Amino acid sequence: MSDDGTDPGWGAGANAYARLRGLGEDDSAGGFFERSDDTPAAAAEPPPRERRAPRTSEAPRTSEAPRTGEVRRTSETSRISAASEPARVTEPDVVRTTESETTSAAESEPESTPGRRGRRRRSAGRNVPVSIAVGIALAGTVLGVLFYARQPWFLLILIAASSIGIWELVRAIRPTGANPPLIPLMVGGAVMLSLTWFRGLEALSLGLLITVLAVFVWRLADGPANYQRDIGASALIMVYVPFLLGFAVPMTTADDGQWRILCTLAAVILSDTGGFVSGVLFGKHPMAPTISPKKSWEGFGGSIVWAAAGSAVLVWLTLDVAPWWGAVFGAVVAVACVLGDLAESLLKRDLGIKDMSNLLPGHGGLMDRLDSILFALPAAYLLFSILAPTS
Repeated sequence: MSDDGTDPGWGAGANAYARLRGLGEDDSAGGFFERSDDTPAAAAEPPPRERRAPRTSEAPRTSEAPRTGEVRRTSETSRISAASEPARVTEPDVVRTTESETTSAAESEPESTPGRRGRRRRSAGRNVPVSIAVGIALAGTVLGVLFYARQPWFLLILIAASSIGIWELVRAIRPTGANPPLIPLMVGGAVMLSLTWFRGLEALSLGLLITVLAVFVWRLADGPANYQRDIGASALIMVYVPFLLGFAVPMTTADDGQWRILCTLAAVILSDTGGFVSGVLFGKHPMAPTISPKKSWEGFGGSIVWAAAGSAVLVWLTLDVAPWWGAVFGAVVAVACVLGDLAESLLKRDLGIKDMSNLLPGHGGLMDRLDSILFALPAAYLLFSILAPTS
């Protein structure tokens, strides 16, 4: 295109190059990517050396360039068309209208572009006040039943948590093609926890065996299609939810069981809170970007420090354990919490979901709260059996 607005006739490639160069010089010039190729269609242009008409009189361009022979024929046709119907070139008005609408739409959009993209805000990704309120309500309910109702009401709390967790996992897994049977899993989870409550931790494995056999028999009715997949998903759910949750039972049934559960839950809360605060304030180095992008090594360190410091005081006051052993307890529980959180994040990424459900406002599903606790319970039980064994 010359300075006076005419096209010197170097072809579509030259026009495209000129537009691309103009786009690099002026960010607001959006013609190159918003138009199709510079090739004449029905109302063709004059021959290459006689092109004098400005661009505003050109017809809309198509996305496919004609061959050399076709250009010559199209040019001859255009002379006849232009002589007989000089006033039919109305298409540029449509193009101008489209460009103006595009420009006004771009100007009316909020300023979110290049400058703001660089500024990345750290956040939890959830409604923090609602999340805190729901967390306090859950903790208050559990601790209220634990301290004031105790047996057997706390067993009902564990069975309810197991049933909801199993339901959420079955619901999340089914879209993948697996179909773990819900009823035998929920009933089997209740049997596992009940046997452990009345017969000790040794009965937990017996309950797991009974549940596995029940799922095998129940699943026979649906035939051989996807049998292995369904059984594998069922085994994952059985071990992940009721089996790990069963380690809370022997701690609860001890004489000072309410304090053992309190120390475990406090360590989990301190780990989550310390990791959140430290990650928001200091997080710079991703811990597992492909699994949980918001987790950082700084947040992991904060989880350990907060849980160790709080547990050193709480375990010493409630269970008469030396503060340094209480710190060890808190640090180990914090590591187990982070591993549990990463394990659930990995499972959710494999399933392609963000939350297990929307049951709890600000949290997602119950499993999104139990993920850390489920891994913390076996670690806490093992540590308590060494640091504060029951008689």
